[in-house]
Amino acid sequence: MSVYGDLDVSVIDELPPGRKEIKTVHRYDKNRLGVFKFIRDEITKGRQVYVVYPLIEESEKLDYKDLQDGYESIVREFPLPDYKVSIVHGKMKPEDKDWEMDRFVKGETQIMVATTVIEVGVNVPNASVMVIESAERFGLSQLHQLRGRVGRGADQSFCILMTGFKLSKEARTRMETMVRTTDGFEIAEVDLKLRGPGDLMGTRQSGIMNLRMADLVKDQQILAIAREAASKVLKEDPAIQLDKNQPIKRVMAYLQSKKGFWKYIS
Repeated sequence: MSVYGDLDVSVIDELPPGRKEIKTVHRYDKNRLGVFKFIRDEITKGRQVYVVYPLIEESEKLDYKDLQDGYESIVREFPLPDYKVSIVHGKMKPEDKDWEMDRFVKGETQIMVATTVIEVGVNVPNASVMVIESAERFGLSQLHQLRGRVGRGADQSFCILMTGFKLSKEARTRMETMVRTTDGFEIAEVDLKLRGPGDLMGTRQSGIMNLRMADLVKDQQILAIAREAASKVLKEDPAIQLDKNQPIKRVMAYLQSKKGFWKYIS
Protein backbone atom coordinates (compact mmCIF):
# COMPACT_ATOMS: atom_id res chain seq x y z
CA MET A 1 0.00 0.00 0.00
CA SER A 2 2.94 2.32 0.72
CA VAL A 3 4.59 1.58 -2.61
CA TYR A 4 1.48 2.03 -4.73
CA GLY A 5 0.44 5.32 -3.17
CA ASP A 6 -2.17 4.63 -0.48
CA LEU A 7 0.12 5.28 2.48
CA ASP A 8 3.14 7.40 3.29
CA VAL A 9 6.14 5.89 5.10
CA SER A 10 7.60 7.34 8.30
CA VAL A 11 11.14 6.16 9.08
CA ILE A 12 12.51 5.90 12.63
CA ASP A 13 16.07 4.62 12.26
CA GLU A 14 17.69 5.30 15.65
CA LEU A 15 17.28 4.15 19.26
CA PRO A 16 15.85 6.46 21.93
CA PRO A 17 18.54 8.38 23.92
CA GLY A 18 20.42 6.25 26.45
CA ARG A 19 19.42 2.89 24.95
CA LYS A 20 22.04 0.28 24.01
CA GLU A 21 21.75 -2.12 21.09
CA ILE A 22 20.57 -5.57 22.20
CA LYS A 23 23.21 -8.29 21.83
CA THR A 24 21.71 -11.39 20.22
CA VAL A 25 23.20 -14.91 20.25
CA HIS A 26 22.06 -18.29 18.92
CA ARG A 27 22.52 -21.27 21.24
CA TYR A 28 21.63 -24.94 20.84
CA ASP A 29 19.89 -27.09 23.48
CA LYS A 30 23.26 -28.60 24.45
CA ASN A 31 24.34 -25.12 25.65
CA ARG A 32 21.46 -24.88 28.13
CA LEU A 33 23.60 -25.13 31.31
CA GLY A 34 25.70 -22.22 30.10
CA VAL A 35 22.53 -20.21 29.41
CA PHE A 36 21.22 -20.95 32.93
CA LYS A 37 24.53 -19.73 34.40
CA PHE A 38 24.26 -16.53 32.37
CA ILE A 39 20.70 -16.00 33.64
CA ARG A 40 21.88 -16.44 37.25
CA ASP A 41 24.64 -13.90 36.70
CA GLU A 42 22.18 -11.34 35.33
CA ILE A 43 19.72 -11.91 38.20
CA THR A 44 22.62 -11.46 40.66
CA LYS A 45 23.16 -8.02 39.09
CA GLY A 46 19.54 -7.23 39.90
CA ARG A 47 18.17 -7.81 36.39
CA GLN A 48 15.07 -9.70 35.27
CA VAL A 49 14.58 -12.34 32.57
CA TYR A 50 11.91 -13.41 30.07
CA VAL A 51 11.73 -17.03 28.88
CA VAL A 52 9.29 -17.42 25.96
CA TYR A 53 7.84 -20.67 24.60
CA PRO A 54 5.91 -21.28 21.35
CA LEU A 55 3.45 -23.77 22.93
CA ILE A 56 1.53 -23.86 26.20
CA GLU A 57 1.40 -27.65 26.45
CA GLU A 58 3.27 -30.55 24.90
CA SER A 59 2.18 -31.44 21.37
CA GLU A 60 2.29 -34.91 19.82
CA LYS A 61 2.63 -33.39 16.35
CA LEU A 62 5.18 -30.65 17.01
CA ASP A 63 8.62 -31.27 18.47
CA TYR A 64 8.96 -27.91 20.23
CA LYS A 65 9.60 -26.89 23.81
CA ASP A 66 6.38 -26.22 25.70
CA LEU A 67 5.67 -23.74 28.49
CA GLN A 68 4.34 -26.14 31.13
CA ASP A 69 7.37 -28.41 30.93
CA GLY A 70 9.67 -25.40 30.66
CA TYR A 71 8.16 -23.75 33.72
CA GLU A 72 8.79 -26.86 35.79
CA SER A 73 12.41 -27.00 34.58
CA ILE A 74 12.94 -23.30 35.37
CA VAL A 75 11.49 -23.67 38.88
CA ARG A 76 13.76 -26.67 39.54
CA GLU A 77 16.81 -24.78 38.25
CA PHE A 78 15.89 -21.52 40.02
CA PRO A 79 14.27 -22.65 43.32
CA LEU A 80 12.66 -20.68 46.12
CA PRO A 81 13.49 -18.73 48.22
CA ASP A 82 16.39 -17.32 46.14
CA TYR A 83 14.34 -17.02 42.95
CA LYS A 84 10.70 -16.30 42.18
CA VAL A 85 9.11 -17.15 38.81
CA SER A 86 6.00 -15.71 37.12
CA ILE A 87 4.03 -17.56 34.45
CA VAL A 88 1.75 -16.00 31.82
CA HIS A 89 -0.10 -17.59 28.88
CA GLY A 90 -3.26 -17.11 26.83
CA LYS A 91 -5.37 -19.75 28.60
CA MET A 92 -5.15 -17.98 31.97
CA LYS A 93 -7.99 -15.84 33.34
CA PRO A 94 -7.34 -12.13 32.64
CA GLU A 95 -7.15 -11.32 36.38
CA ASP A 96 -4.57 -14.11 36.97
CA LYS A 97 -2.55 -12.95 34.00
CA ASP A 98 -2.60 -9.35 35.22
CA TRP A 99 -1.56 -10.42 38.74
CA GLU A 100 1.41 -12.43 37.47
CA MET A 101 2.43 -9.63 35.09
CA ASP A 102 2.14 -7.07 37.87
CA ARG A 103 4.47 -9.09 40.12
CA PHE A 104 7.11 -9.08 37.39
CA VAL A 105 6.68 -5.36 36.65
CA LYS A 106 7.12 -4.56 40.37
CA GLY A 107 10.28 -6.72 40.53
CA GLU A 108 8.73 -9.26 42.92
CA THR A 109 9.68 -12.07 40.50
CA GLN A 110 12.96 -12.33 38.60
CA ILE A 111 11.88 -14.65 35.77
CA MET A 112 8.80 -14.41 33.54
CA VAL A 113 7.93 -17.69 31.77
CA ALA A 114 5.46 -16.87 29.01
CA THR A 115 4.09 -17.47 25.54
CA THR A 116 3.91 -14.65 22.99
CA VAL A 117 1.21 -12.87 25.02
CA ILE A 118 4.09 -10.64 26.19
CA GLU A 119 4.95 -9.78 22.58
CA VAL A 120 3.51 -6.26 22.78
CA GLY A 121 2.50 -3.77 25.43
CA VAL A 122 4.88 -4.93 28.18
CA ASN A 123 7.44 -2.40 29.40
CA VAL A 124 9.87 -3.53 32.11
CA PRO A 125 13.09 -1.47 31.81
CA ASN A 126 14.82 -3.71 34.37
CA ALA A 127 14.40 -6.84 32.19
CA SER A 128 17.73 -7.40 30.42
CA VAL A 129 17.49 -10.97 29.04
CA MET A 130 15.05 -12.48 26.53
CA VAL A 131 15.40 -16.25 26.07
CA ILE A 132 13.31 -17.57 23.16
CA GLU A 133 12.86 -21.35 23.26
CA SER A 134 12.39 -23.26 19.97
CA ALA A 135 13.20 -19.97 18.22
CA GLU A 136 12.99 -21.73 14.85
CA ARG A 137 9.21 -21.91 15.44
CA PHE A 138 8.87 -18.12 15.16
CA GLY A 139 8.95 -15.86 12.12
CA LEU A 140 11.44 -13.00 11.85
CA SER A 141 8.94 -10.25 12.65
CA GLN A 142 7.81 -12.09 15.79
CA LEU A 143 11.40 -12.73 16.91
CA HIS A 144 12.20 -9.05 16.39
CA GLN A 145 9.06 -8.05 18.30
CA LEU A 146 9.91 -10.36 21.22
CA ARG A 147 13.48 -9.08 21.33
CA GLY A 148 12.05 -5.58 21.73
CA ARG A 149 10.69 -6.51 25.18
CA VAL A 150 14.24 -6.05 26.54
CA GLY A 151 16.68 -3.20 25.97
CA ARG A 152 14.16 -0.71 27.33
CA GLY A 153 16.45 0.59 30.07
CA ALA A 154 20.00 1.94 30.17
CA ASP A 155 21.62 -1.45 30.91
CA GLN A 156 23.07 -3.79 28.29
CA SER A 157 20.42 -6.31 27.24
CA PHE A 158 20.63 -9.71 25.60
CA CYS A 159 18.46 -11.95 23.42
CA ILE A 160 19.24 -15.69 23.39
CA LEU A 161 17.73 -17.79 20.59
CA MET A 162 17.50 -21.44 21.67
CA THR A 163 17.03 -24.14 19.01
CA GLY A 164 17.61 -27.81 18.34
CA PHE A 165 20.57 -28.69 16.12
CA LYS A 166 18.48 -29.74 13.11
CA LEU A 167 17.33 -26.58 11.37
CA SER A 168 15.87 -25.97 7.93
CA LYS A 169 17.72 -23.62 5.60
CA GLU A 170 15.10 -20.91 6.19
CA ALA A 171 15.24 -21.30 9.97
CA ARG A 172 19.03 -21.02 9.90
CA THR A 173 18.75 -17.85 7.80
CA ARG A 174 16.32 -16.39 10.36
CA MET A 175 18.71 -17.14 13.24
CA GLU A 176 21.69 -15.68 11.35
CA THR A 177 19.71 -12.54 10.49
CA MET A 178 18.63 -11.96 14.10
CA VAL A 179 22.20 -12.39 15.36
CA ARG A 180 23.63 -10.11 12.64
CA THR A 181 21.32 -7.13 12.94
CA THR A 182 18.76 -5.27 15.04
CA ASP A 183 17.79 -3.11 12.04
CA GLY A 184 14.06 -3.60 11.49
CA PHE A 185 14.37 -2.56 7.83
CA GLU A 186 17.01 -5.20 7.08
CA ILE A 187 14.98 -7.83 8.97
CA ALA A 188 11.85 -6.88 6.98
CA GLU A 189 13.81 -7.24 3.74
CA VAL A 190 15.00 -10.76 4.63
CA ASP A 191 11.48 -11.65 5.80
CA LEU A 192 10.04 -10.45 2.48
CA LYS A 193 12.51 -12.63 0.56
CA LEU A 194 11.82 -15.69 2.72
CA ARG A 195 8.02 -15.49 2.88
CA GLY A 196 7.12 -13.47 -0.19
CA PRO A 197 4.66 -10.57 -0.17
CA GLY A 198 1.59 -12.49 -1.39
CA ASP A 199 -0.23 -12.70 -4.71
CA LEU A 200 -1.82 -9.39 -5.77
CA MET A 201 -4.36 -10.89 -8.17
CA GLY A 202 -5.13 -14.30 -6.68
CA THR A 203 -5.90 -15.98 -3.36
CA ARG A 204 -2.40 -17.31 -2.68
CA GLN A 205 -1.00 -15.80 0.53
CA SER A 206 2.70 -16.27 -0.13
CA GLY A 207 5.07 -16.18 -3.05
CA ILE A 208 7.46 -13.85 -4.79
CA MET A 209 5.90 -10.93 -6.66
CA ASN A 210 7.59 -10.81 -10.06
CA LEU A 211 8.13 -7.09 -10.48
CA ARG A 212 10.15 -6.58 -13.64
CA MET A 213 12.53 -3.95 -12.27
CA ALA A 214 11.68 -2.78 -8.76
CA ASP A 215 12.61 -4.23 -5.39
CA LEU A 216 9.87 -3.27 -2.91
CA VAL A 217 12.33 -2.77 -0.04
CA LYS A 218 15.53 -1.49 -1.66
CA ASP A 219 13.86 0.81 -4.19
CA GLN A 220 11.48 2.68 -1.89
CA GLN A 221 12.96 6.10 -2.66
CA ILE A 222 12.91 5.76 -6.45
CA LEU A 223 9.41 4.25 -6.29
CA ALA A 224 8.27 7.33 -4.34
CA ILE A 225 9.76 9.56 -7.07
CA ALA A 226 7.97 7.48 -9.74
CA ARG A 227 4.72 7.87 -7.80
CA GLU A 228 5.14 11.66 -7.69
CA ALA A 229 5.89 11.72 -11.43
CA ALA A 230 2.75 9.69 -12.17
CA SER A 231 0.65 12.04 -10.01
CA LYS A 232 2.07 15.03 -11.88
CA VAL A 233 1.20 13.50 -15.27
CA LEU A 234 -2.37 12.73 -14.16
CA LYS A 235 -2.85 16.24 -12.78
CA GLU A 236 -1.52 17.89 -15.95
CA ASP A 237 -3.09 15.49 -18.45
CA PRO A 238 -5.86 13.36 -16.86
CA ALA A 239 -7.01 11.86 -20.18
CA ILE A 240 -3.40 11.23 -21.37
CA GLN A 241 -4.03 13.26 -24.55
CA LEU A 242 -0.84 15.34 -24.82
CA ASP A 243 1.68 14.26 -27.49
CA LYS A 244 4.49 13.85 -24.94
CA ASN A 245 2.39 11.33 -22.98
CA GLN A 246 1.41 9.11 -25.91
CA PRO A 247 4.13 6.50 -25.15
CA ILE A 248 2.53 6.09 -21.72
CA LYS A 249 -0.89 5.65 -23.31
CA ARG A 250 0.41 2.99 -25.72
CA VAL A 251 2.07 1.02 -22.91
CA MET A 252 -1.08 1.24 -20.79
CA ALA A 253 -3.21 -0.03 -23.68
CA TYR A 254 -0.81 -2.94 -24.21
CA LEU A 255 -0.76 -3.89 -20.51
CA GLN A 256 -4.54 -3.65 -20.16
CA SER A 257 -4.86 -6.20 -22.95
CA LYS A 258 -2.97 -8.68 -20.77
CA LYS A 259 -4.58 -11.02 -18.27
CA GLY A 260 -3.65 -10.12 -14.69
CA PHE A 261 -2.86 -6.52 -15.66
CA TRP A 262 -1.85 -5.37 -12.16
CA LYS A 263 1.06 -7.79 -11.79
CA TYR A 264 2.88 -5.92 -14.58
CA ILE A 265 3.24 -2.84 -12.39
CA SER A 266 6.84 -1.49 -12.40
